[in-house]
Amino acid sequence: MTRPRSASPDLYAAAAAALLVAAAVLVGRYVYTYDDLIVGWPPLLGRWDPHLGPGTPAAVLVAAGVAAYGPAVAARLPWRALLPAAWGTALAWTWSLALIDGWERGVAGRLTTSQEYLSVVDRWRDVPATLRDFNGHILLHSPDNWPAHVAGHPPGATLTYVLLDRIGLGGGGWAGALTITVGATACVAVLVAVRALTGERLARRAAPFLALAPAAVWMGTSADGYFAAVAAWAVALLALAVTRRSPGWAAGSGLLFGLTCYLSYGLTLFAVIAAAVLVLGRRGVRARPVLLAALLAGAAVVPVAFTAAGFDWWEAYRLLVTRYYEGAAGVRPYAYWVWANLACTVLITGLATVAGLRRAGGVLLRRRAGDVRTGGERADGERAGEVRLAFLVAAGLLALLAADLSGMSKAETERIWLPFALWLLAACAFLTRPRGWLTAQAVLALLVNHLVATGW
Repeated sequence: MTRPRSASPDLYAAAAAALLVAAAVLVGRYVYTYDDLIVGWPPLLGRWDPHLGPGTPAAVLVAAGVAAYGPAVAARLPWRALLPAAWGTALAWTWSLALIDGWERGVAGRLTTSQEYLSVVDRWRDVPATLRDFNGHILLHSPDNWPAHVAGHPPGATLTYVLLDRIGLGGGGWAGALTITVGATACVAVLVAVRALTGERLARRAAPFLALAPAAVWMGTSADGYFAAVAAWAVALLALAVTRRSPGWAAGSGLLFGLTCYLSYGLTLFAVIAAAVLVLGRRGVRARPVLLAALLAGAAVVPVAFTAAGFDWWEAYRLLVTRYYEGAAGVRPYAYWVWANLACTVLITGLATVAGLRRAGGVLLRRRAGDVRTGGERADGERAGEVRLAFLVAAGLLALLAADLSGMSKAETERIWLPFALWLLAACAFLTRPRGWLTAQAVLALLVNHLVATGW
């Protein structure tokens, strides 16, 4: 009798999310025109293009295997084996989805288009000089203005691919392989953080959902997947720092947080998630205040290096805002995208995550109401872990909503919000009947990847 009653609210939440996506599609197609939204298949940037590809059989097999056996394997596998298994599964899932579009369109050609990072690699022959002059090419009317993605990010993003080219791994194939391989580690980073802050049980329950994320459709091959991994490891190292009271982990976390801010301006909002980690680990911080000093020292390294090289982050961001509204953002209506962006979030996180977020909200509300009735010491520990996970997920959701309300993310959020989406997926640890929800996640990703030619 209990299970049907507990399942119904989850299904209602998933149905509401599906209706949101349907509304975004219908309003985008029949109320607005392409010239209003500047996306081919609203709310996604892409076009309707039913197709199969060489990655189709592998994607179906990975999806079926994880849905059928993922929860049981995640529950029984030793922790040290679970992490590489999750990474391997995420790699297989992302690669197979990318290869549905074929090697060239799905991987090698993604980062070589006219608006992407590899199109300007030859302009970085003198890296220090290019950094000093970077801001002079951000605005649309500036001479030799940077392509959209280069202008829209700090130079750390482009410099990654420049350095890859300098060590002899040039071209879209190597860039795509690096992006997918690094991006797939993001699920491991989230698992590490969740285990450190909330306990191993919840991390194990979240593992199959992180490995089989619908977000993998865009993780392969978008540079934002790489950004997501760097940001996720910054949070993971901070979680290890506060729980193990390690200044070394704190310094490493700070270093990655600094790099994150020089990969994408919008990822400064990860300060919200970092703050949540510090709140959850406040006992460790109080016991070793040097952790904060190490964190700040590490965080200063990348900004100091770029500033010393002549790049002004604040001026670049000011110019970017101007460039942003000179382009498509000046046309795209805020009244549509402020809620259609959330429909994109449903597509990258899946209906299971919506149900998980509903449950996470319930955990926080019960905590606020003082409902701490449990069946013993073990239950007390499990309840505390659930509250901590719900708090961490809520921080990720808050960061995403701040990005949405800012108006600096109108469209393309299925790609841009990948770093935030991974932290919402952790809410799936609250779900019962995981196999059914995993199947729903896989079906969503397979449908999107086979029916829409995604682009960015």
